[in-house]
Amino acid sequence: MTSIRRVLFVCMGNICRSPMGEALLRHHVSEQNLEGIEIDSAGIGGWHAGEPPDPRMRETARRYGVIVRGEARKITRSDLTSFDLILCSDADILGQVRSLGASKDRARLMLDCHPELAGSDVPDPYYGGDEGFEAVYSMLDEACLNLVEMLRNDSV
Repeated sequence: MTSIRRVLFVCMGNICRSPMGEALLRHHVSEQNLEGIEIDSAGIGGWHAGEPPDPRMRETARRYGVIVRGEARKITRSDLTSFDLILCSDADILGQVRSLGASKDRARLMLDCHPELAGSDVPDPYYGGDEGFEAVYSMLDEACLNLVEMLRNDSV
């Protein structure tokens, strides 16, 4: 695969896991002065289109100095080819993204970038309590830190 310049995070509704991944990668890319990386997020469904990310996810990130912004949107066909790397929250979402036409080398799991949790799903914290949002933050933070190094070294 060629150099990764555009990264898309995808979850169910684009209000919890994918905006958190987007925000964390933006945060770490900025902190480490890695330039030329475009980062976005989307959902498989459009139920929450136009809505801000879940307030519990925003609050969890804020406690760590990470700002989660944006509005939910549904993934588009053009996303499948315009993004170099599409990171999906779980195996079901990955399957749906691939069934829409994303190639196997382009679409992967978010935690495939995690040094210990590769191949695992990011659990959906939507119906749970604060501990679920903390767990998702921790998983994605480690994965995004590792992803920055992979992007820097062109080893994604």
